[in-house]
Amino acid sequence: MKLEDFNNIDINNAGSLPAPMKAVLLGVVFLVLLALGYYLLLSPAMESFDTEKAKEEELRKVYFEKKSQAINLAAYQAQMVEIEKTFGALLKQLPDRSQIDGLLTDINQAGLSRGLEFELFKPGQETQAEFYAEMPIAIKVTGTYHDLGAFATDISKLSRIVTLGDVYVAGKNKDAKPDAKAGPNDGGLVMEAVAKTYRYLDANELAEKRKAESEKAKAAQKGK
Repeated sequence: MKLEDFNNIDINNAGSLPAPMKAVLLGVVFLVLLALGYYLLLSPAMESFDTEKAKEEELRKVYFEKKSQAINLAAYQAQMVEIEKTFGALLKQLPDRSQIDGLLTDINQAGLSRGLEFELFKPGQETQAEFYAEMPIAIKVTGTYHDLGAFATDISKLSRIVTLGDVYVAGKNKDAKPDAKAGPNDGGLVMEAVAKTYRYLDANELAEKRKAESEKAKAAQKGK
């Protein structure tokens, strides 16, 4: 059997071909059918199998994550309760708008009770954050070193949150002699600082803030 013999094959008389040629032709037909079967049937099935296997791995990962969360659910719930308690306690330290005047009076009274003289006590402009507003208060007081320290301690002990920042302390009268009598305008120290107090925003303020932020976001989107 030679290669040239396959060039003159008559398909209609394939039954009369020599056995070796029949075997070769059957082998070729088998390989063609095998290739077509793989391409049409097996290949899509393999791709589908790989896809489903990837989904299985993803679902397995999600399952173990959920299982871990379920195991630690009680601990998470206890932690959330503790966080809510802490947040609630901190929130109670923030006055609402109606209590600000009373808080300012408390700050002023804390200084007067220590014998300090206020040269300046000026509330500034509020600035709003996510759920609270911050009010700076510029203060300038005169008194002794110990009285100023006691005043700062009293401020930290107020039931409402008040902080002191930008503190500057200097001698009230640098030219006063050490043995001179400390009159109203002699000796002592001057302390300048910015006291900051905070209050939580009420429901109307929060609604207005969210509305303004939404309108701003829409305007920025239109600008693009």
